[in-house]
Amino acid sequence: MKRLKYLSYLLSTLVFLCSCEAPINQVVDKKESKSSEFNAVGVPPGTESKYDLMIEMDKSETFTVKASILIKNISNDTWHEIPFYLIPNMFTAENSPSLETPSNLNMIEVSLNEKIIEFTLQKDTLTIPLTTAVAPNETVNVEFLYNFTLPEKGLRFTKKESNFYLAQWYPMVPTYRNGWNKEDYRFKGESYHTPYSDFLLTYTVPSNYTVVTTSEEDEKLRNNGNVYKINNVKEVFLALLESPNVVERQVKNTNIRVFGLDGHSEEEYEIAAIAKDALEYFQEHIGTYPYSQFDIILDSMGMEYPGVVTAGSYYNTKRVNTDSLKSMVVHEVAHQWFYGMISNDPYNDAWLDEGLSELATLLYYSDRGETNFSFEFGNEFSKDLPLPVNLSLDDYPMIEQSSYIYGKASTKLGMLFQKYGGKEKAEDFLKAYFHHYQHKEVNTEEFVRFMKFFLKLENDKDFKDWLEGY
Repeated sequence: MKRLKYLSYLLSTLVFLCSCEAPINQVVDKKESKSSEFNAVGVPPGTESKYDLMIEMDKSETFTVKASILIKNISNDTWHEIPFYLIPNMFTAENSPSLETPSNLNMIEVSLNEKIIEFTLQKDTLTIPLTTAVAPNETVNVEFLYNFTLPEKGLRFTKKESNFYLAQWYPMVPTYRNGWNKEDYRFKGESYHTPYSDFLLTYTVPSNYTVVTTSEEDEKLRNNGNVYKINNVKEVFLALLESPNVVERQVKNTNIRVFGLDGHSEEEYEIAAIAKDALEYFQEHIGTYPYSQFDIILDSMGMEYPGVVTAGSYYNTKRVNTDSLKSMVVHEVAHQWFYGMISNDPYNDAWLDEGLSELATLLYYSDRGETNFSFEFGNEFSKDLPLPVNLSLDDYPMIEQSSYIYGKASTKLGMLFQKYGGKEKAEDFLKAYFHHYQHKEVNTEEFVRFMKFFLKLENDKDFKDWLEGY
């Protein structure tokens, strides 16, 4: 029965995902001492950025943003232009004509090193030309002034009733590797990829809103006009919530806050309890959660951000039931490690953070006695999924994308650990992996290199039927 429940859990998650069309230091224990000899090599980001973001909301629900970004070229190439992700532009009437209430975006001014310049804006790509090329180790400052409204029924960047969710709301600098690593926006999956950066955030909003941000100082600096310092994160999320119900729990030095907004008051206590339990488990078996605050908002689609997760639905479908909500929250908590503290390209290597977060979720449920860590069903589950799991997102049929990057990826990883030591070996691996790669970016090649070292594999045969290139 436990094996069936385990498979049922995995399949039920994938049914939700696949049926939706798109609109700090960690001490290594004795079991890991040998792996300390391994030389972990992260993927170079190519860019280094510091953001100073100021955002103001007026009574008409229009947001005005002043963004100043100091960008250093840490690649080996000379730059002649810089593209930025400007994702709010994807929800305007021009780019999302199906939205009844699209966003409005007005780019007022862009300047380079204090001189106003021309720019191009096509879909989610804003590009500025560099009149003077930027050589390696040189730095430029780009400033933006613009305003926007939020769409209703947008994707992550959205207004829902009287609440506002500002995901990817500012110009975001891509990574650079033999050219700018900038993919077109996708309405399913994540195609934006940014390096770890430092942020200053200042906001001014009407007093009736509770503001939830990536910062761990929300409660301490809750008044308008305060400057929040947020260092070494991939992005900054901001939510404005009107009259939320809040349930809090404490895990070591971290305060968990669960924000409920749709009247499911009993559910908030259940989510707070499982989030506390999952955070304790992941800290024990992966590594220390580095922030004094962790926020969960139960009013949006499941998504991870540094220090904050949202949960409630899959791609804006109907709200999930309580059991599915719990497993969604555990999965998003796991993303605080796999995405939040170990990076990967979510377009070219989506299987890494999604597969590892799903594997960590299954390990959690196995540890709590709700499933067995057994993958006897693995070959049968994968037989109708012939593609490798490490393709780019555009290489999958959209309806099957999640089956590969969540389902097949976690199943094949689980089968591999079951072959070489089982649940305990998988937990040891996650801890050693985190120790070596925190705040680095990992790709498939580097992941396999470490996996072979950790499991003492002499060849690639264990990867040949599910990873391209092996």
